[in-house]
Amino acid sequence: MYTDFDQQAFDIDWYLTNGKEVAFMTSAGTCLPRSVAESAQNNMVLQEYFEGLPYTTKFVINPDLENIINSEADEQYLSSFINMAMKGLYAFDKTNLGLFNDPNCHLVATPVTPLNVNLLPTEIASIIMKTRLNGPMGLTFNISILK
Repeated sequence: MYTDFDQQAFDIDWYLTNGKEVAFMTSAGTCLPRSVAESAQNNMVLQEYFEGLPYTTKFVINPDLENIINSEADEQYLSSFINMAMKGLYAFDKTNLGLFNDPNCHLVATPVTPLNVNLLPTEIASIIMKTRLNGPMGLTFNISILK
């Protein structure tokens, strides 16, 4: 379990799906969805799996990114998002950093060929299906709408 302290003190990588595609998210020290916070162990299983995937696709940086984050996105900021997008995952970040309960997120990088959740091993798919977004992966979303 991730406590409120853990969530505020650490930038936790976590994962979600819309039932078709897979996404990567960084918490930036903010509130996690209940499905993620309830099982640090499950999240570690997902993290190990997705970090171990090979690069399979090209990526596109969100063309509105600099307007969303109100600054230029440098290579250091983009690196983890690009790495995940090259593995087929949509890559999101928190929009309003430092606001623990703020649920707003934005797209950083999109895979050209997204990873399909149906291609995941059964154990991985069953864990990631616990954190679902209804609808397509968009430019922004609010994590409070996750199931």
